[in-house]
Amino acid sequence: MLMRLSTLIFVIFYLFLTSCSKEELKSEVIEEKEISLQMIDAYEEGLIALEDQDGLTAAKKFSEAELLFPQSKWAPRASLMAAYSYYSYNYYQDAIYELERFLKTYPDHPSTDYAYYLLGISYYDQIVDETKDLGAITKSKRYFEYIINNFPNTDYAIDSKFKLDLIEEVLASKEMYLARYYFDKQKWIPSINRFKNVVQNYNDSIFIEEALYRLVEIHYIIGSEEEAKKYAYLLGYNYQSSEWYEKSYKVFNKNYKAPKIQLKNNKNNKSLIEKIKSKIF
Repeated sequence: MLMRLSTLIFVIFYLFLTSCSKEELKSEVIEEKEISLQMIDAYEEGLIALEDQDGLTAAKKFSEAELLFPQSKWAPRASLMAAYSYYSYNYYQDAIYELERFLKTYPDHPSTDYAYYLLGISYYDQIVDETKDLGAITKSKRYFEYIINNFPNTDYAIDSKFKLDLIEEVLASKEMYLARYYFDKQKWIPSINRFKNVVQNYNDSIFIEEALYRLVEIHYIIGSEEEAKKYAYLLGYNYQSSEWYEKSYKVFNKNYKAPKIQLKNNKNNKSLIEKIKSKIF
């Protein structure tokens, strides 16, 4: 009798536990579905806000979607969409913060190449001109180089190479800006160093010819005529048709006048402006 009672109690207890676990499981499933629906609603509201050109609201809605269901596959997508929303409306620092957080939170996500590219662009779009701080220039350059090295077979790598060429021009123009500043102040040594940096590190830039000419000019001014001739030779050897090479004659001969030459119509000849245009665009 006692044994039958024990068996009955065990069966009742087991059935109670089973029913509880089933109820809990149903409750969890329902709750998860509700959260999933809330996340979808928040995500869709983000898309609508983005279409309505309300970048801040869109970013907040995408962030909300990520927080609602962080373990879902939509969470990293929502995080990237929040970053994109900030970037689209020029909230660059917010975009950068979101992208850096994305890379830490989802390091193995398939869209990390896009995240790095958007990081590079977020810094790149803050580049104003050669007179401003180098921070945005150097950071965008670093990210574009990372993309080229780590994701070489992507469209992001192709555009990164193009952006790097433009960045090189900006860096060269920065050196020229500082070199000219020192030149105007008659601070010959720092001016020489800046122009030399252009010749050595940015010899594919549009500033190479002027930099060589300035080195001819400065060395002649400070009495280093042999050095001036050396740079004049380099200028003439590489850019004989350049206006800067022609100007270098006047450094050594103030009365020099360029001979008038009738140019033939040659389709292969490009003006300096065309060369600059083809290089930049």
